[in-house]
Amino acid sequence: MQLLLEVIACLSYGLVGTALMAIGYLIVDVLTPGKLHELIWTDRNRNATLIVVANTLGVSIVVASAILASGPGLLFGLTSTAAYGAVGLLLMALSFLLIDALTPGKLGSIVAESELHPAAWVNASAHIAVAIVVAAAIS
Repeated sequence: MQLLLEVIACLSYGLVGTALMAIGYLIVDVLTPGKLHELIWTDRNRNATLIVVANTLGVSIVVASAILASGPGLLFGLTSTAAYGAVGLLLMALSFLLIDALTPGKLGSIVAESELHPAAWVNASAHIAVAIVVAAAIS
């Protein structure tokens, strides 16, 4: 019986984490011009891919930290994981907008360019950095 409860908990946390990663993907899609799935899978755009990879890894860092720090009770743990994940996504989106405001050009347009651009690396590192800061704040 204990194993079954732990499997259900694992599945539940996995669903919350997957949903947060999907939301992160949608946020990047909104922040970049064009359709993100076409930029990545059809156009093989490295800039867009790098940003999505960093966003997905960032969300996973936040979710893993939230799971490890979650208190007793599955419902509370899932709720706190979702809440911390939402905070991480919000801060990653804000970092994208802040970098866009403080640097020349439009970051969304740069991400959509076909040639790998240094700004994509800056933005990707910001996603990971924000995730690490949120993860540290959780624990």
